[in-house]
Amino acid sequence: MGMPFLRELNPLIRFFMRFYPGKQYNTTPHTPLRIPLNECKVALITTAGFFLDGQNPFELNDCSYREIPNSIQTDKLKGGHKSSAYDEQGIETDPNLAFPLDRFRELEAEGKIGSLNHRHFSFMGSITKPMALIKNTAPEVAQILKADSVDVVFLTPV
Repeated sequence: MGMPFLRELNPLIRFFMRFYPGKQYNTTPHTPLRIPLNECKVALITTAGFFLDGQNPFELNDCSYREIPNSIQTDKLKGGHKSSAYDEQGIETDPNLAFPLDRFRELEAEGKIGSLNHRHFSFMGSITKPMALIKNTAPEVAQILKADSVDVVFLTPV
C-alpha cells in the first residue's frame, strides 16, 4: 500500500489537497551536527497519532502530544490518526513504518547512534488549524527535548 495518486482520492479530499494553503519558508531550521552521530542522544517524533493505553486518544485537529517511553514495545502503540485520507493498514502491521523505534534500537545496539532518549513524542498529523501546535505544544516539546540533552530528533511525518 503506497501513497495514492491525487486522482484516486474522493472529490472532497482532492479539493482540500489542491487548495490547502500550505506554508512556505525562506529559511530552514537545519542545524549542522556538531558531534558524531554515534555519540548523539536521539529522540523520535511521529505525526501518526500514536498513543498508549491510559492516554487519551487524539481528536480531530488535536494539537496536543503524547509521550511515548523508550521502554515501550511497539506492538503496544495504538493508532489514532483522524484523517480520512490516511490509510493505517501499514502501521497496524508494523508501527515502525511511522515510529521506527525498533530500528533505532538496532542502530543503538550497533553503535551507529549514541543512545536513545528515555522518551519520545507522538502528535496528530493533518492538523488544519495548527496555531496552537506552532505557538505552544511544539515549542514545549522542544524545551523538554533540550532539557533531556537530546542532540538529534528523527521526525516521521505522515
